[in-house]
Amino acid sequence: MAGREDGNRRAGTGSADGSAWAQELLEHLRPHGRDVRRVVTWLAGAVQGIASLQDDTGRLLAGTRPPLDEDLVAAVAAGRIASAAWEGQGRHLRLVRVTYPNPSAAGVLAVSRETPFDRRTSDIVTHTVQVIELLLKADETAAAGLRLERATSDLRLAILQLLMVEDTVSARRVAAGLWPGLLDTDTACVHVVEGTVEERDLVAEECIDVTGERALVVLCPAVDEHVIVVTPGESEARDLRSLIGGRPRTFIGGSARQSLARTATAYGQAVSALAVAHFRPDKAAVYAERTHPERLIDPVALREWTDRLLRPLDTLPHHTRAELLATTRLGLEFTAVNAAKVLGVSRNTVRARMERVETLLCTDFGNLTARAVVHLALNIQVSLTDTPAGTDSSGDAPVSLCDLLSGPAMRTWAQDLLAHLDRDTRDLRRTLRTWIAEGANAERTAQTLGVHAQTVREHVRSAEPVLERQLLAGGSDLYEVVLAHLALDDLDQPALHGVKTGLPDSLVHG
Repeated sequence: MAGREDGNRRAGTGSADGSAWAQELLEHLRPHGRDVRRVVTWLAGAVQGIASLQDDTGRLLAGTRPPLDEDLVAAVAAGRIASAAWEGQGRHLRLVRVTYPNPSAAGVLAVSRETPFDRRTSDIVTHTVQVIELLLKADETAAAGLRLERATSDLRLAILQLLMVEDTVSARRVAAGLWPGLLDTDTACVHVVEGTVEERDLVAEECIDVTGERALVVLCPAVDEHVIVVTPGESEARDLRSLIGGRPRTFIGGSARQSLARTATAYGQAVSALAVAHFRPDKAAVYAERTHPERLIDPVALREWTDRLLRPLDTLPHHTRAELLATTRLGLEFTAVNAAKVLGVSRNTVRARMERVETLLCTDFGNLTARAVVHLALNIQVSLTDTPAGTDSSGDAPVSLCDLLSGPAMRTWAQDLLAHLDRDTRDLRRTLRTWIAEGANAERTAQTLGVHAQTVREHVRSAEPVLERQLLAGGSDLYEVVLAHLALDDLDQPALHGVKTGLPDSLVHG
C-alpha cells in the first residue's frame, strides 16, 4: 500500500480513493478532448513509462514504441491471445489487443515501465484500452457519416448532370431511391444561392432544411461560392429567399419555370438573375423580372429563324443532339472549364462538342457577336417550343437576323438600355462598343482606342452597375448587350451563313 501511494504521488494523480486517474481518463471522452494520441500520451505519464499504439500491420499510430517481440505482438494482434506480459532487461511490458470497429482488423497497445505493474497501473491500462476502443468507434462512425454525406452530395450532383444533358428518365431513376417523388414534375425552377466559400456547406444544409428535401440541392462543382437548387414547387422558392435576409453577403438568382429537360437553360437564367441580384437591395432577382430581347421580337419569325439556324443539328440522333446543345448552352454561358465541371466531363470534351456545333452551323465561336447570336437561338429553341414556325414560301426570302433585330420594340429597348451609358463623361459607350468588337480583349481594345488596358477594364466594370449586367464574366448579360449594339447597327453582324444573307439552305449547307 505504501508503494502504491508513493506511485500515485509521483504520477500526480493521487486522491483519497486513488481513483483520480479515472476522472482524468474520462475527460478524454469529452467532445473537445477526443484524440487517441492524447490518450496514449496520458497513459505513458499515468504509469510513468512508455506507451504506444500500433495497427496489425505494425504501423505506429500513437506514442513512442518500446522494444517489442514481433512474434508476441503478432499473436496479440491476431487474437490468439488477448494480452501478454513480459519482463526482462530491467523492463516490464504489457501488450493488450485493441478491437477495431472493423472486426477483421485490430491494434496492439504496448506499455513499458521500469517497475512491475501493480493493481492500479493494471487497471489504468485496462480502462485506457476501453477508452481507445470507444474513440476508434466514434471516429469510424464520424468517418462513415462523412462518407455517406459525400456520397449523397455526389449523387445529387450526378442527378443534376443528367438533367443538364436532358436525360430526365435516368435522373428520375437515380433520384427515386433516396428522394422518392423529388422529380415527379414536368417543370421546375433553378435557383443559385451565392455566399462565401466558408459558409457554403452551412448554406447548403439550410437550403435542404427549409425545403424539407423537396428540392435538389447541389454544391456547384464550378463555382465554390454557389449552391444550385432545383425547386419543383413555388413554396420551395419562397423558402429559399427567406435564407438570405440575415446574411449580408448572400444573394439568390432564380430562373423562369422550365421543363426538366431544359435544366441547363434554367441554370443559365439563374446565374444571369444572380448578377442582377447583386444590384438589388433585397439581394434577390428572378430572370422573368427583366425585359429580354427575345420577348420583343415576333415569335413566329423568331421560331422560323431559329429552326433554320439549328437545322443542321436535326440530322443527329436525339441523344447526341441534346448532348451537343446542352454542352453548347453551358459552354457559351461559362468557361469550358466550368461547363465541364457542371456536366461532369473533361474540358476537352466540352471543346470538342462545341467545335462540332461550330462546324455544323458554319460559324465561329471565337467571334463574340456570333456567340451572342447562337446563344439567342439556343434560348429561343427552349422558350418557343410551342410556337408554330412560319410557313416557308418559295417566293419569300427567309427571315434574316437584321429583320429580327430591326423591329421598333427591339430598337427602343436597345436605345433605352445603352442610353444609360451616356450619363458618364468617360464615354463608356464607346469603350464598351470597341471592347465587344475586339472580342472582349482589353489589350486589343486599348490599342484601338489609344488608352491603357486597365482603363478599358475600369470602363467596362463601371458599365456593369449602370446596365445591371455582368460583362467581364461573359454569358447571358454580355450577349444581351451585344444584341443591343447589333440592333442599333453599332456592330457588324456576324458571318452566320444563311441567316445574315438570307441565302437558300441549299447554298449554305449543301
